[in-house]
Amino acid sequence: MESSNAASGGSTRREATRQKLYEAAVTLIAEQGFSATTVDEIAERAGVAKGTVYYNFASKSVLFEELLRHGVGLLTASLRDAAETTAREGGGKVDALDAMIRAGLVFIDRYPSFTQLYVAELWRTNRAWQSTLMVVRQQAVAVVEDVLREGVEGGEFSEEIDVPLTAAALVGMVLVAALDWKSFQPERSLDDVHAALSRLLQGRVSGRR
Repeated sequence: MESSNAASGGSTRREATRQKLYEAAVTLIAEQGFSATTVDEIAERAGVAKGTVYYNFASKSVLFEELLRHGVGLLTASLRDAAETTAREGGGKVDALDAMIRAGLVFIDRYPSFTQLYVAELWRTNRAWQSTLMVVRQQAVAVVEDVLREGVEGGEFSEEIDVPLTAAALVGMVLVAALDWKSFQPERSLDDVHAALSRLLQGRVSGRR
């Protein structure tokens, strides 16, 4: 039992160290770009020795790839939790999508630098981690696809909708709207932004019911 506790404690400490490195890396890379950011700077910002970076990650590229996995994993989990909570509470699929939009905005509000990096990397095709990025992107979009598909099967949504494209459009809407909010309209509250996107989702922009 003591050895198990020690192993658990070591795992917890390592995870805390990796979290520090993720936060340091995402902040620095958002400020000055991937190429300009050095391992020394990441270590200094995280408050650890340079060797600690290499102990946890083989290289700066590996660190960034794992950062993408970690960040998108958190986003995916928050979207899934929003959908599952709505289902437990008896809400419909539109309610689930609305809850997922809010969950996405909450995530972006908490991690704006990561979101900025993630969106920027989606447009690049010459990175070593491109295949990883596509995999984790699809994991996030797939959560939305599941809700849409269930809505179609249950008769709540039209059978004519293109599920993969609609899911990607909804995720993209949240990402771009949130980045615009953070960059150009920071005076707005999260509730304001959510309300605007909710109206789009529910087809109430024209004022018709």
